[in-house]
Amino acid sequence: MPSAEEAFRRLAIGDRGLLAAVADPDRDAGVARLDDRTESLIRVAALVPIDAPQSSYQIAVEAAMRAGATLDDLLAALIAVAASVGTPRVVSAAPRIALAAGYDVDAALEATEVAGG
Repeated sequence: MPSAEEAFRRLAIGDRGLLAAVADPDRDAGVARLDDRTESLIRVAALVPIDAPQSSYQIAVEAAMRAGATLDDLLAALIAVAASVGTPRVVSAAPRIALAAGYDVDAALEATEVAGG
């Protein structure tokens, strides 16, 4: 396993072998990895600044939930990046993440409006 310093050097020069290994979550890159739950939450958070489509959130959120993440964890991941990505991206991502987790924010908002709240 290369040291962190060596891995950073190799990534900085575009080492194809290491890049291929770290890009594949199922492949042992020989470098330290986060636990599956944390990694999957970071993948969800990484979608926020690029204003990813619902299909991307669906895949990432399902993987996070399989790894043990909860709706609260998904919200925490969104909040963690909020200051960096800005409120428009948070407003866009919130219903997409929730829907991918099985909570339809739009339907809940409509039900609240119909109920007079």
